[in-house]
Amino acid sequence: MKLLMCPPLYYGIEREINPRMSRSHQSNPQLAQEQWRALYRILEDHLGAEIALLEPRKGLPDMVFTASAGLVWGNKFIASNFRHEARRGEAPFFDNWFQVRGYEIFYLPEENFFEGEGDLLLCGDLFFAGYHIRSGITSRQKVAEILGREILSLELTNEWFYHLDTCFCPLGKGQALFYPAAFASDALKVLEDKIGALIPVPEEEARRFACNAIVVEKNVVMNDGCPQTREKLRALGFSVLETPLSEFIKAGGSAKCLVLKVPHAEKQE
Repeated sequence: MKLLMCPPLYYGIEREINPRMSRSHQSNPQLAQEQWRALYRILEDHLGAEIALLEPRKGLPDMVFTASAGLVWGNKFIASNFRHEARRGEAPFFDNWFQVRGYEIFYLPEENFFEGEGDLLLCGDLFFAGYHIRSGITSRQKVAEILGREILSLELTNEWFYHLDTCFCPLGKGQALFYPAAFASDALKVLEDKIGALIPVPEEEARRFACNAIVVEKNVVMNDGCPQTREKLRALGFSVLETPLSEFIKAGGSAKCLVLKVPHAEKQE
């Protein structure tokens, strides 16, 4: 597996664009860097992931959350249209990174908000798209046309779980973690109809971003302090690797938010 990460050199709480973010409750820069490096080491040393790095840019503290940069599929990169202006400055740097490496770049119409892998996840061979809070429902059809795949829409209703990857974690075909209270009733029905084994996460652990985990085959990397979810995963045969990510949760992100999956393209570094 190849992942794109961005070191937290300029990371900090400089704006408030989700309920978790508070400029009066700042992250600790040194601790944030230590936690990020620990996650990096787990992915590279323990799970054998290939990590590519994007150069951080001053004034763009949220670049560290690479998952919402866009979606990579084959040699296609579908660039995000961030809802909040505070994050739009990141887009050219992400786009350029993929362009120089041989990816075909796709842009959605400006009015179609789309926040990449933060709101579009693959479970088995099914794509699920979260919408309402960050990504718009109209972006789903545009992305489906580019991918040539059906995408199932899931309405998110809880501002604390603003991206799909904060409340839904595919584990493999027919299996996923989810936090039921983050979804509209119609979305819950879609999940129940399409995924055979839905594992609910308790509220306290959902707020510690138990669903915002990185899955590599039968390994799950997640924030610490989620014992019930950990035991459920182990009962399903997963190896669970916990690492503290408190400084990123202050900004509304955790393990999954810090990585973007990058499949092979025609040109590589």
